[in-house]
Amino acid sequence: MVRLATAFPFSSGHVQTLFPPFFRPMADACYERERFETSDGDFVDLDWSRGDGSEGLAFILHGLEGHSRRKYVLGMVKAAREHGLDAVAMNFRGCSGEPNRKVAMYHSGWTRDLHEVLLMIASMGCYRSVDLVGFSLGGNVVLKYLGEDALIIPQIVRGAAAISVPCDLEDSARALARPQCALYTRYLLDQLRKKIIEKSRLFPGALDVKGVEKLRTFRQFDDRFTAPLHGFRDALDYWRRSSSRQYLSGIDRRTCIINAANDPFLGPGCFPHDEVRANESLTLFTPPTGGHVGFVGSGRGGMYWSEWMTMRFLLQRPAARVQE
Repeated sequence: MVRLATAFPFSSGHVQTLFPPFFRPMADACYERERFETSDGDFVDLDWSRGDGSEGLAFILHGLEGHSRRKYVLGMVKAAREHGLDAVAMNFRGCSGEPNRKVAMYHSGWTRDLHEVLLMIASMGCYRSVDLVGFSLGGNVVLKYLGEDALIIPQIVRGAAAISVPCDLEDSARALARPQCALYTRYLLDQLRKKIIEKSRLFPGALDVKGVEKLRTFRQFDDRFTAPLHGFRDALDYWRRSSSRQYLSGIDRRTCIINAANDPFLGPGCFPHDEVRANESLTLFTPPTGGHVGFVGSGRGGMYWSEWMTMRFLLQRPAARVQE
């Protein structure tokens, strides 16, 4: 068993959030990269970690401006392999180290690439089951996908775990606009600004980046770029249509949500207690600490609590569905 670190200073959500990127050792992953061509002429890069003869696959989605070599992704890949699963980490468009081919990239509600890759995996005939694991934005994509239209999901998809999920994007944006979250907001917006500026160079005249350095909130950035690039009216329209909370009632695969009570990225709307109680397919874990994609723990091989809990849930379904 892996114990969640709760003693000072790990009782702080900010410490839980910041400790892993700076101090967690990098897990080993011998990836094999595969480029998947999407139906609209773009691509996503898949990084595979395979063993011999595994019949199960963990399909892992990273968070905003992440990629397959983030420590939290590598940790989950290692945990999956240690539990007898192969793993594949999908890099969202433009996140694999090479710009994608189109002006638009990815967003919190973009589920089509996930669906197309899953159809490809199902057609391979190599696996009896696929479990989806999403972090933050990737978790929102997983939950939205599972709840949008259960009839189109390949039967090979067995279950899912969504970790540190901003399932109410508007509420998460409010949380990140607080002064105590300025560090996270500044870092993420810096990454997004760099990507938008690069896009403007690759597609001259397609984007007006004048004054982009003055954008200080996600609402400003999403109003200016994310929403119009992806067919939304404005940031509020994008958040409300892309938030996974409204799709939870449609999920029929066994799915757990792991959101720490002290996650600085999440507001009260990101803890869907009522939706979970109303849907027997859902389980909600809200440990008192864990921060955002933190959940520092001490276990075999340096496994973190979220990795242990995810594998425990996916391979041995817990009995209780709502756990505070």
